[in-house]
Amino acid sequence: MTEWTNDEQLFSLIRTELYTPVVGDILDQHGRFHQFLPPAIRPLAPHMVVVGRAMPVLQTQVFGPQQKPFGRMTQALDALQPGEVYLATGGAMNSASWGEIMTAAAKARGAVGAVVNGYHRDTPQVLEQQFPAFSCGCYAQDSGVRMQVVDFRCALEIGQVSIQPGDLVFGDIDGVLIVPASLVEPVVADSLAKARAEKQVRQDIEQGLSATAAFEKYGIL
Repeated sequence: MTEWTNDEQLFSLIRTELYTPVVGDILDQHGRFHQFLPPAIRPLAPHMVVVGRAMPVLQTQVFGPQQKPFGRMTQALDALQPGEVYLATGGAMNSASWGEIMTAAAKARGAVGAVVNGYHRDTPQVLEQQFPAFSCGCYAQDSGVRMQVVDFRCALEIGQVSIQPGDLVFGDIDGVLIVPASLVEPVVADSLAKARAEKQVRQDIEQGLSATAAFEKYGIL
């Protein structure tokens, strides 16, 4: 029996007790060795944590003024549901894929964060909205004549990670990982057990137990 009965409780539990390193360790134990997004994807501020369900967004490169600037970007933003994370990739990474107005739109829809395999802009305006956002860095160049959204709520690949709509997205200062929807229950349960055990290991070491003895006792390092 799990410690949660809905996503709101699940997300709260993850934010309160877990961190990406321990969940990544558990994913390794489940044979999922490629679940972290590229390390260049970082939070805009060190304290930011994103936990939610993936709403994948596919982008592509364009060249110059378009009949429909930004493609289906506004439709993707309007399609966001409470508890979802705007998760975008694609294009040439030559302009910003996230910014102030997108943040306001996503927040108004009840989304809980944005993760883009690309750049963001309007950094002060995004930060003041207190909305978790992760990107490869800031770059002010506009995407209107350089990138379009071509699809959303679709399967994606970022680096070596395959992503489906509804997968769990978890990111903090150490990175962003994806937990496949079918593995959320066992991975989170095992991660909670490991995180709680790590606290005991640290306490024992601080009280004088050697690292070698601690590892022999708990199997945790």
